[in-house]
Amino acid sequence: PAAAPAPVARPPAAAPAPPSAESDPLGDLIAQRANRPGPAPAAPADPAPPPTVAVAPPAKGGNRATPTQTDRIIIVALDPGHGGEDPGAIGPGGTREKDVVLRVAHLLRDRINATTVGGNPMRAFLTRDGDFFVPLGTRVEKARRVQADLFVSIHADAFTTPAARGASVFALSQSGASSTAARWLANKENQADLVGGLNVQSQDRHVQRMLLDMSTTAQINDSLKLGSVLLGEIGNMAKLHKPRVEQAGFAVLKAPDIPSVLVETAFISNPEEEAKLRSSAYQVQLADALMRGITRYFAKNPPLARSRSV
Repeated sequence: PAAAPAPVARPPAAAPAPPSAESDPLGDLIAQRANRPGPAPAAPADPAPPPTVAVAPPAKGGNRATPTQTDRIIIVALDPGHGGEDPGAIGPGGTREKDVVLRVAHLLRDRINATTVGGNPMRAFLTRDGDFFVPLGTRVEKARRVQADLFVSIHADAFTTPAARGASVFALSQSGASSTAARWLANKENQADLVGGLNVQSQDRHVQRMLLDMSTTAQINDSLKLGSVLLGEIGNMAKLHKPRVEQAGFAVLKAPDIPSVLVETAFISNPEEEAKLRSSAYQVQLADALMRGITRYFAKNPPLARSRSV
């Protein structure tokens, strides 16, 4: 299996502000790999190692490539919700959503960075790697800049009553939310930018509409496939709030060319589930379940054979 340079596995430590787009070790590595298939008669690169994961071949006429054709790094963008001055939901015991989801994202990052699919190394890209605020639109822009193959936003749900419980997975909806609760939750999460001083609803309305219009049926279908396998794996180790992937207009799911899901790991407003979210053992179980789901998704949906330009 291909080994990636050490700096790739660890994005910069917590910083007072999001890292600059111009200084990105992951982007540098992508650029190096992207230069390999260029038209110049460069020296042949190392041959692709044999597949390590059995991946189903694409349907005839499809635009997906087999693992041997997709000789490149597979990028999974992880988006820990909230951060900085926006703590997210706070449980009855004082647990802050922003802290829990960042720990789960770090655990999942380690697993992704140690995995290959079809001989191709996987790498995680975090939209935030510390306790700082990142606007919703910037989270999407960061994932698109590195041309991520998947986008997984990690949250911990909350409701007005402590009885609500269970994990949920959401994909984007082009025509409204799939339930009243999904619409309420999307509206609540989309208000995060107001805390950080950026009102997406008023200032970026045109951009939001453009991104939503560009969202294709294919992107949503792929997101539903990803959400389904993630929900199945989470359901094997935790209670589910709904047995199916729901759809809503989350701002962070509007990248038109990246399968994107939002995972609500549990209800932090439920005292029992808050205690689980604080548990290191439960956080490891969550990360393991998400990793299994991501691997299962790529086993049936090989990433597009595209060259990245960073």
